[in-house]
Amino acid sequence: TPQVARIDAHTLRREGPSRLCYAGSVLHAQPRALSTSRSPIQLGAELYGDASPTSDVEVISLMLATLQLADVPDVHMDLGHVGIYRGLARAAGLSGAVEQQLFDALQRKSVDEVQALTADLPKDLGNMLRALVELCGGREVLAEARVRLGRAPASVLAALDDLLAIADRLASRYPDLPLYFDLGELRGYNYHTGVVFAVFVPGEGQSIAQGGRYDDIGADFGRARPATGFSTDLKTLVTLGRAEVVLPTGGIWMPDSGDAALWQQVCQLRNEGQRVVQALPGQPLSAALEADCDRQLIQQDGRWQVLPLTH
Repeated sequence: TPQVARIDAHTLRREGPSRLCYAGSVLHAQPRALSTSRSPIQLGAELYGDASPTSDVEVISLMLATLQLADVPDVHMDLGHVGIYRGLARAAGLSGAVEQQLFDALQRKSVDEVQALTADLPKDLGNMLRALVELCGGREVLAEARVRLGRAPASVLAALDDLLAIADRLASRYPDLPLYFDLGELRGYNYHTGVVFAVFVPGEGQSIAQGGRYDDIGADFGRARPATGFSTDLKTLVTLGRAEVVLPTGGIWMPDSGDAALWQQVCQLRNEGQRVVQALPGQPLSAALEADCDRQLIQQDGRWQVLPLTH
């Protein structure tokens, strides 16, 4: 995101990689889908300063770990690479208008439109652009692409190599994760520069987490750096996830006291995950029950101890 890119460019200014994460409410002019919120709580992570597929795998792994933590079931991942279409379009010398028309046709998998828009191109380039409509499916798509796009520019072949390296690493780490490849998928084409990915679950028409590579995003802030990242909506994860948040039961009632030793004891208890409620001036002990406390801190023999609440 631009805000994180600004931090990397101006606040941190590291020479090596930077790993950043964020969470916060955002407001969309329109929801991504009728079933989604216009005010998601967006969270994500971004990695700056490394252009290798290893960084993409790290970010994707973190995204999958986030979904696993929320216990979102039955996730499927889509993978693509915008550099493949971009490299072919540049080699074909497409005008901006024609490139956009072809882009739209590819997103709709409109074979007839793609055929018409590429009819006047050199044979090899026309065939390769038309192949993008069909290059979608399982892992076998990558092997087929090496054959059908074999005469593509070096940038396209490099993009295929990156996609293959990412797919190999993900298959090794997540052997049970269904992977779907679509070389005509251009999600975020005007923003992303490399691999793009998205996670879907049955019954949801939109991706529940997504991301990709967006190198040089920091150029507007005077420091272009390789970057890759993902984002998701916390509200969506809570809705779809099966994870149960286990809250501590009961609580410990803390008397109104300025004793430093008491405060140190309270800090330790809270660090251990205990819920401690401080009495306010004038509150009787009966207020502890209203605060759902079942224990209290009492000073005995010169030290503060947690004892059952006395009624």
